[in-house]
Amino acid sequence: MAKTVEILRGLNMENLILNIESATEVCSIAVSRGGEILSLREISGNNHSAQITILIDDCLREAQVKMSDLQAVAMSNGPGSYTSLRVGTSTAKGICYALDLPLIAVDTLEALATASFLEIGDVAALYCPMIDARRMEVYCSLFALENDKMRIIEPTQPLVVQQNSFEQYFSEGKKVIFCGNGAAKCQFILNNRLAILNNLCCSARHLVPLSTAAFSEKNLVNVAYHIPNYLKMPNITSKKKVL
Repeated sequence: MAKTVEILRGLNMENLILNIESATEVCSIAVSRGGEILSLREISGNNHSAQITILIDDCLREAQVKMSDLQAVAMSNGPGSYTSLRVGTSTAKGICYALDLPLIAVDTLEALATASFLEIGDVAALYCPMIDARRMEVYCSLFALENDKMRIIEPTQPLVVQQNSFEQYFSEGKKVIFCGNGAAKCQFILNNRLAILNNLCCSARHLVPLSTAAFSEKNLVNVAYHIPNYLKMPNITSKKKVL
């Protein structure tokens, strides 16, 4: 991740970013300045809409900054829970509209893969972040370190994990490091010595390196028209008529 490190070193340390992670059951907020985390608040559960503004207020207070001091808002862009992503996105957009701030969208799986690499540091391994999509299905991508940057080598997709999943990489002697809230349920199915579980889940802290680099490179999204990567729309059924 040499490129990311170089970008962070060259940043104006006054760059204040509000990072919002809401793709899973974890509702997490971080305030960062120039890649450094000033404050972090998070809670698990499925009550994001009631907790997110409280967490934001707590983070700002701990970081000793005001909402008007912010220079950008970054949000976890999915895939993940449809409802949770909508809460995070609407909150991020509302703040951007109110304060005329730029919006940064960080791929949820890339943030997990990057955090997993920064924690483990195995340059030869593949990194597979997984978001739980219920039953034995997950949303996942596959990343490898190429030219000092995490590059996607398998596109984001819904996957029903089976015993032969990732066998093509295992047969080549490739170590695959799995992380995210969908990985733990797959460890007994992926019964291979090259399948490594990293107990790392979504957190706003993992958005910070990518959101900071995106802000520096002016890699922003349109506040009005941007839609997160839901990957799947919710399965909404109508009530049956009572005869």
